[in-house]
Amino acid sequence: MVIRPADHGIFASSAGGAVPAGYFCAGYNGHASGLYSTVDKFQFSDDSRTTLATGTSTAKRYLAANASQVAGYCGGGGNYSAIATVDRFLFADDSRTTLGTGLSVARTEPAGMASTVAGYFGGGTTGTYSDVVDRSLFADDTPAALGTGLSTIRNSLAAMASPVAGYFAGGYFTGRVDIVNRFLFADDTRTTLGTGLSSGKNHPAGMASSVAGYVGGGRNDAVGWSDTVDRFLFSNDSRTTLGTGLAIPTNYLAAMASTTAGYFGGGGDTTASPPCITNVDRFLFSNDSRTTLGTGLSVARQDLAGMAYTGV
Repeated sequence: MVIRPADHGIFASSAGGAVPAGYFCAGYNGHASGLYSTVDKFQFSDDSRTTLATGTSTAKRYLAANASQVAGYCGGGGNYSAIATVDRFLFADDSRTTLGTGLSVARTEPAGMASTVAGYFGGGTTGTYSDVVDRSLFADDTPAALGTGLSTIRNSLAAMASPVAGYFAGGYFTGRVDIVNRFLFADDTRTTLGTGLSSGKNHPAGMASSVAGYVGGGRNDAVGWSDTVDRFLFSNDSRTTLGTGLAIPTNYLAAMASTTAGYFGGGGDTTASPPCITNVDRFLFSNDSRTTLGTGLSVARQDLAGMAYTGV
């Protein structure tokens, strides 16, 4: 049994007493310094931000991330060519190692999510669109591609996970799609939800509480950059769209979550100059209300990835 001190969210765990926190990793800002290896860490107890002394092993964009309760993984992406590298950040001290075995195939624009025992990287671009879903057991960090991948090849999708299943949502192949594929963690079987996203979109971001998943932002054909946040109730996979979306329409963003709130960070905004932003929006799971953090990312960027250590 884990005991959490009231109002602090700091407690002993399998991560050696690490503080529950979320991470936004790497990214791109063509109007500043181009590619970044920066990793910003937000402590969930007070949403304060620090920047890790060690970032990703290479500056890159279009990567994905997932996490166990011991370590976070930033995988794939591009540094002007697709890469297979997976960096592992140990939550106990935020130290980074680079796995000897990366993704099964180098690719940009995948999405990442995780069960309690394994991390998944799905879709992306290898030079052509991909339906590959890699599953890596946290026990040994060895990846293997699932026999059943996504229902259709696509890139620039989002991912989220419930306690029993992972979801890959949206993306692009010949057009923006609203498809949501569900992978049951017990046997990795795939189904496609009858109700997809509220609109076809690419480059959204996904995160989840224990009861619902959220897919926010991205680009759709109707309005371009989107502020829409779709909520999927895990008990029956029904979808609703929040009355309050993102603070501003945002594309190429990332997301992560604590046990009590979800965070959408960074991305592109056509009204900003330069167009990349530092915004981090926080959605409280108890009522889905949104606030925008006073302290955002340390540097404006898009094409980044998010992961989190929740401590449970």
